[in-house]
Amino acid sequence: MKLLCPARSLLSAAALAGLLLCALFVAPRAGYADVSAITDYRVISQTGVGPGGKPLVAIRSLRRDGIPLFLTVDPYTLETALRPVSQVSLLPAPPWETLSGTPYLTALEHGTAPPCRLQNHGAVRGAGDGIFLTVDLCPSKRQFERELFLAAEAAAQAHGYGKGAPVAVAISGLWLENHPEELAFLKGESAAGRLSITWVNHSYHHVYAPKTPLERNFLLTPGTNFDAEVLELERLLLAHGLTPSPFFRFPGLVADTATMKRLRELSLIPVGSEAWLAKGEHPRQGSIVLVHGNGNEPKGIALALPILRTGRWRLLPLAAAFANDQCPVPNLRPLPQEAASVPRGATVTPPKASF
Repeated sequence: MKLLCPARSLLSAAALAGLLLCALFVAPRAGYADVSAITDYRVISQTGVGPGGKPLVAIRSLRRDGIPLFLTVDPYTLETALRPVSQVSLLPAPPWETLSGTPYLTALEHGTAPPCRLQNHGAVRGAGDGIFLTVDLCPSKRQFERELFLAAEAAAQAHGYGKGAPVAVAISGLWLENHPEELAFLKGESAAGRLSITWVNHSYHHVYAPKTPLERNFLLTPGTNFDAEVLELERLLLAHGLTPSPFFRFPGLVADTATMKRLRELSLIPVGSEAWLAKGEHPRQGSIVLVHGNGNEPKGIALALPILRTGRWRLLPLAAAFANDQCPVPNLRPLPQEAASVPRGATVTPPKASF
């Protein structure tokens, strides 16, 4: 958000060629092992029917280590999952026609609706008897705030959740690539059931120039390839065995009408904040709370730790801010099985990057 990474100039032709190759295959970096190959990555938007007639929205098609998969969103719970193509039957009609009024489509429509505020457009609060803790991991060389996550785990145990502490982690690509030990900690706590992490897209580079006006800063920096910033981060998460959520946090919470429109076309919901703690904003019931776990804002951590340790607020999963169990489930008729593996009307994003 602030005091983040310096602005990056456009890449040279040689560097750009390397990124073009990266768009086709996510290769492991030093410090990482067991990284999958993500290929044939495409943006789609189609209604699907999963096992048991479960309605789904397929938002990406891909191959992971050669296996064809769909990245799907449950339109009622907003949970994402990677599903084999053979387990999803596609419908000819788009989600806007078949699943209009579901929590996912409603959040997507409302969150990206114009007019767009320059800063903090999108969801800032939700329904629930608690708060939604979001932790930003922007590019940084400072110490990882491990204590914050341990305090969230202790708060979850005190409230008797019965499962891991729900935390939404807004992660950038450069942080992920340069912090293998910290990422291993988060993955380990999640695997052990102590954390329940929602992986929020925070862009790949998280460009920031301290003295540049917001209108030309962050993802509004001239020459920024918005699609590449979004999709490269998704591919990176998938390569590391992590499932991207349908949520996106704009770096600096800064966006404009064009980027918000494109975010909707990418089927992602913008998430802002009602309580950015380091800025002196105070949470209330239902607030989406923002802190930085990358060491850049110790003031926010100092304010967050007492909130967690006193147990004043119950932590809620980010998807619960939008979910509605009362929404009726339509009876959907899938396409013939032989057509299920070929997305109809798919919007294909060329595998290129120009950061």
